[in-house]
Amino acid sequence: MALSDIRRPADLRALDHADLDELAGEIRDFVVQAVAENAGHLGSNLGVVELTLALHRVFDSPTDAILWDTGHQAYVHKIVTGRQAGFEQLRQANGLSGYPNREESEHDLVENSHASTVLSYAYGLAVARDAGTDPHRHIVAVMGDGAMTGGMAYEALNNLGHSKRRVIIVLNDNGRSYAPTISNLTAAMPTAVDAPPADDHASLPSRVTDKLAHALTNIRLNPVYVRRQRRLEHFLQNLPYVGPQAEKGVEAFKAAVREFLQPPSFFEALGVRYVGPVDGHSIAELEESFRNAIELSSEGPIVVHVLTQKGRGYPPAEDDDEKNLHDAPVFDPAVGPPPAMPTGYTQAFADAIIKEAEADRRVVAITAAMPGPTGLLPFQARFPDRFFDVGIAEQHAVTGAAGMAMGGLRPVVAIYSTFLNRAWDQVVYDVAMHRLPVVFCLDRAGITGPDGASHHGVYDMALLAKVPGMRVLAPASAEDLQVMLHDAIGLADEGPVAIRWPRGTAHHVSEHEVGTGLRARRVVEGDGSIAILAIGKMVMAAEKAAARLAEQGVRATVWDVRCCAPLDAAMIADAARHGAVLTAEDGIRDGGIGMTIADQVHEIAPSVPVRTLGIPAKFIPQGSADKILAALGLDADGLVAAARDLL
Repeated sequence: MALSDIRRPADLRALDHADLDELAGEIRDFVVQAVAENAGHLGSNLGVVELTLALHRVFDSPTDAILWDTGHQAYVHKIVTGRQAGFEQLRQANGLSGYPNREESEHDLVENSHASTVLSYAYGLAVARDAGTDPHRHIVAVMGDGAMTGGMAYEALNNLGHSKRRVIIVLNDNGRSYAPTISNLTAAMPTAVDAPPADDHASLPSRVTDKLAHALTNIRLNPVYVRRQRRLEHFLQNLPYVGPQAEKGVEAFKAAVREFLQPPSFFEALGVRYVGPVDGHSIAELEESFRNAIELSSEGPIVVHVLTQKGRGYPPAEDDDEKNLHDAPVFDPAVGPPPAMPTGYTQAFADAIIKEAEADRRVVAITAAMPGPTGLLPFQARFPDRFFDVGIAEQHAVTGAAGMAMGGLRPVVAIYSTFLNRAWDQVVYDVAMHRLPVVFCLDRAGITGPDGASHHGVYDMALLAKVPGMRVLAPASAEDLQVMLHDAIGLADEGPVAIRWPRGTAHHVSEHEVGTGLRARRVVEGDGSIAILAIGKMVMAAEKAAARLAEQGVRATVWDVRCCAPLDAAMIADAARHGAVLTAEDGIRDGGIGMTIADQVHEIAPSVPVRTLGIPAKFIPQGSADKILAALGLDADGLVAAARDLL
């Protein structure tokens, strides 16, 4: 059966394993072509082809709930649930989302693009099912790409094990998140993916151990064995006098065997049955494991540990040591994408932090599983002992940085703006309340584009500006970012500093067009009719708007706000002397910096009209960042129109 004939999961069940292997190859070719044309997540999806096919053959979606964490590994799931045609517009406006999307399909229950949350969803769904209010039969939580490094996953595991809820957890272990997974839970055993060739002369003990380990996995997945084990336990419990001691002896023996032949029994200590590892590229082995897991889950949650290879089947992805082409731009599929390199503001930050670290031995860098995208790979190479990747654990990253700061270091936490939302409590109470010298460097701030609502970094300014003692900086150029980082290392003596910048190309200026410290910079001097106060990326749009207004006889003043908290008093005083004030920011408008500017201007000049432009309080889907901003009136044309209305 050809890929084009697969329109729903039920179509997979008519295929034999030879047909499925052929279909898996077709799917990999399809995914490579789709990502090559539209950009997107590649390596993670190439690694889950057989896993996805096996899941949809054993489980009946949507009667059975299949939940994906992280959601960027769900392309194959989308293909086999009737959305092949949508890949022509993958991650484009009005096209197919790069993550599960409830509006796209009944097969997508969770729009899960932030990691480590799916076990909590699964727990809640299991509670609802057991209460009779949710119709799902089986609940399957697929954890992958380092999602088990996030603290929320452990909280949910503990709760699942304690409550004995019937949830099947598939741990898709490819040894990677974005970079190599920072965890001791990844498997140490070789599989068909990376096993040594058959003619290698492995030692006899290692060969025996490997065979015993796989044999033990097969036994523990066998429901007949489990039923007999339960009968034996019941028999031992009821033996006169020696029953408790006999039962404890058997349990001790089983624990010793597990400890020797399998990964540490971490899951079972939490009350979650563990089986595996299973070859994640053998559909037959996966199907048998899932069918047995269904029966075994009647006694409580079960983890099926699956080993896969990220980027499997596409040589450029298999050979990418950094990330196995986790994500990729538009590229020629015949040769693969060029090596990933930081660009724009990210490159400016990459250069600047090395310079600061060379001058100040206290400077250390922290990231949450994103060393490449945040520009820290050069820092890691230059200062390996001062670089810390904590895995997908933003809360831990922030409080860990607090501890480093308490100990005399100058930690720089490099993270995406949207992911800082996950560590809000830690920013406020662990860093700011202690007035600690932590510098937050927030990449992908503002409207980011094709990754959609979950990845737009629109809340950072409004939230951080409300934190007592926090200084919030927004550069309008690559050069200003580098100055801000240098200044922030010194400003941190008095408490935390945040610097936020957008995704994409960076604006470049001369050394005379760069600000300093916490002061704003007047870019254009006007005639007093209107002042435009712009933040970060909006400064370029404001300059263009001022030039167009000048052609219409209106000489607008333009300020580069630079420091969003605290606001520069000189800038506010200058704005208050104008006939009107217009603010522009690529962050949330309600409660944002523009509204704070309006309040401060009105304290000086209550009658001056102030209009604030920003991102509305709604979830904005994927699309071109520039087109989204234009539709929101946050481009030069929008600023000109708003200024004309004010005047």
